[in-house]
Amino acid sequence: MVEDTKLQTGDTLKSRLTKTDTEETFTERSTGKYFYYAEGTGEPLVLLYGLFGSVKNYSKVITHFKKSYTVIVPQLPIYDLGLNVSVGALSDYIHQLIQALHLDNIHLVGNSLGGHIALLYCLNHPENVKSLILVGSSGLFENGMGDTFPRRGDYNYIKKKAEVTFFKPETATKELVDEIFETVNNRVKALKILCLAKSTIKYNLKKELATIKCDCCIVWGRQDAVTPPETAEEFNRLIPQSSLFWIDDCGHVPMLETPEIFNHILSNFLKSGK
Repeated sequence: MVEDTKLQTGDTLKSRLTKTDTEETFTERSTGKYFYYAEGTGEPLVLLYGLFGSVKNYSKVITHFKKSYTVIVPQLPIYDLGLNVSVGALSDYIHQLIQALHLDNIHLVGNSLGGHIALLYCLNHPENVKSLILVGSSGLFENGMGDTFPRRGDYNYIKKKAEVTFFKPETATKELVDEIFETVNNRVKALKILCLAKSTIKYNLKKELATIKCDCCIVWGRQDAVTPPETAEEFNRLIPQSSLFWIDDCGHVPMLETPEIFNHILSNFLKSGK
């Protein structure tokens, strides 16, 4: 298991244990037109997933943190916003949901596209954010799948693109690949994904990052091929109150590939207030 030691910025952690616990299921909730998952009680911990993600990406994070936090995973309306779907539109949606749930002082976690949305939300509504956690975030640079779509009917191509997301290719299970394959072979969904992917590339936040005032934890896989390690270093350099933690033998989605290590880092950060 991971040693229970206080982490220092720049630390690299490596998972020593792979768990095979049965995946927990969570109940979708709604308030008005907004859909989300919520578990536990305590300070709000809001988790935002990436372009092809879902609540499943955070399954073990929810299970771990619901003991001490109200863990909320918004259902991102990527396919419901028409061709106007963009990082900005999704950030506005998150703001509306947070208002509807009467949340403040939130801990905001974002992976990949979710990190980009979290950054924009933090820039636009800093009064609501107690801390920001970026995990393989877009916003500066990314090698995305969506921008090069699509060889939609080529299952092996989609499988290889999914596998490169992880250090361990087998993390891209058949179920995950099948879900992506089904999505990109839906012409309307594929078009919306392409619009959103282009939006993330155009919406570069480099000039705004210096204005972020809350504490920021940056968690990155050393072998991230989508948002390479130098991207993490750039975020760390540009965001004033940020700390960077590495996970070795890990790709673009640490909370799915190395959840035990990810939970350890996040728990230490939240307890320290930094």
